[in-house]
Amino acid sequence: MWYHHPSLFVVACALPPSSCHVYLCMRGVGGGSRRCCCSRSPKYTGTSTTNIHPWLSSMVNYAWPVHFNGFDAAEEKNVHHNMSSFSETMGLGYLKTQAIEFVNYNKRQMSRIYPKGARVDSSNYMPQVFWNAGCQMVSLNFQTSDLPMQLNQGKFEYNGNCGYLLKPDFMRRTDKTFDPFAESPVDGVIAAQVAVSVSLFLGRFISGIAGQFLSDKKVGTYVEVDMYGLPTDTIRKEFRTRMIPGNGLNPQYNEEPFLFRKVVLPDLAVLRFGVFDENGKMLGQRILPLDGLQAGYRHISLRTEGNFPMSLPMLFCNIELKIYVPDGLGDLMDALSDPRAFLSAQEKREQQMKAMGIEASDIDTKALKGGKGGAKAETLRAQKNFLKATKKQQKELESMRKKHMKERLSIQKGQCSAIEKVAKGKKEVLDDPKIKAIVTDQMKQWSEMMEKHRKEEWEMLKEHLKSQEDILKKLMEEEQASQIKKLEGKHEQAMKDMKANQAKLAVETAKDVASDKTLKTKADRDRRLKEKNQNNTKRFIEERKISAMKQGKQMDKLKNPQ
Repeated sequence: MWYHHPSLFVVACALPPSSCHVYLCMRGVGGGSRRCCCSRSPKYTGTSTTNIHPWLSSMVNYAWPVHFNGFDAAEEKNVHHNMSSFSETMGLGYLKTQAIEFVNYNKRQMSRIYPKGARVDSSNYMPQVFWNAGCQMVSLNFQTSDLPMQLNQGKFEYNGNCGYLLKPDFMRRTDKTFDPFAESPVDGVIAAQVAVSVSLFLGRFISGIAGQFLSDKKVGTYVEVDMYGLPTDTIRKEFRTRMIPGNGLNPQYNEEPFLFRKVVLPDLAVLRFGVFDENGKMLGQRILPLDGLQAGYRHISLRTEGNFPMSLPMLFCNIELKIYVPDGLGDLMDALSDPRAFLSAQEKREQQMKAMGIEASDIDTKALKGGKGGAKAETLRAQKNFLKATKKQQKELESMRKKHMKERLSIQKGQCSAIEKVAKGKKEVLDDPKIKAIVTDQMKQWSEMMEKHRKEEWEMLKEHLKSQEDILKKLMEEEQASQIKKLEGKHEQAMKDMKANQAKLAVETAKDVASDKTLKTKADRDRRLKEKNQNNTKRFIEERKISAMKQGKQMDKLKNPQ
């Protein structure tokens, strides 16, 4: 478990029995302030200092603070309720030298990280690196609303603010080894790919992020998108939109998608959206854990630096979540994940071999016996009827997308005009109930429109695929009928040739028997001729039988292809 309020902790004090035994210690500037929490407790009348007061025993039953003597000593002692505290500098030192041992220690017992004493200005360190190691209590100075505190509050926001988060499976199991500085995917964890963008234009992403009610002043604004997680997943100060001057009400940032191509551990990663004005002042921010993200178009409401909700300011984004696919395996992944499965087995094999670096020109199927199935399929797709149908379908799809884009632009223009009309002449627009109602209706209208567009495009694609399937089926039936006809003609000709050969062989046999000088009598010649004719007839019967069986197999193969 990770704990949300690690600054509050309980310690046992080795003072005489007449003194206070338990203190609540809140970390602040230059250390902690202590107050007695048992001043009204009944006096302990025992005489032995080795016995523990029952009240103290009932309070200190989950964690027993002990001095840390090393990971080997802690493992040898193996007391799960022993807890040790580390300053941030000492914790970083252990992460640098014994990272895997630190993770294994946190699987067995608790650790607490507290700010170093030199932070007299109540600044904070980055807690992410200690969360990556599984440290349960990462203490911060709560009076400072800086980036570390925003990360802390954002991480625990999606558990109902109950104060606890369950660590991932690989950080709890003793049979798993985890390096918090790993750069390759962890065993059993699927790496992810995240893209942040906003709208569609003829099937392509063209914008980065759109904002709404970011400021009631005419100031320039821009947005930064960062990711925090494992060191290899952390990307800061890299993705930033262009500045939109003089528009804090509804700016649109025309950017390419912000692509986080490879996220090794999505369970530990968070996205941070930061909105700033032209002077660098923060207008709002939001921390979103990656394992709580949902793909699609989303309105992301912003928060203040102190993580307090803001009523109207928000970002309108499209979030795309995918499985990370290494370079060179994209075609293989597409072939394996195609739900329509229209590719033939041979085409799938060709794409899989291509993913391994084998070019199509290196594959020879023409010289193979009976190995022309793939060429036949390509021949059918290259026929005039099929090409004409697919070209017409592409035009229909492009026409629909243009129609959708025109409708989106029209609605967007109308929504912006409605907001500007209501907000005109008003100084305070962020808390105006009329504007809030309009925004709610516009969000509903936009969501319904996008859902309608997706359904229409999907239905058209399904119709196109069904039409292509029908055309290919008809072409295959025609090709099959043609091949059956050719096969029957070939078999018929083979029977004719065999009969002609049989007649020719009978004449030659009769001549051979008549010219044989060893046969003295007519009876001998008749017996020899009868014997040879019987052998020839038997041989021709076998040949016709084999030919018929061969034709039957070929016919079955044509009528029932595998």
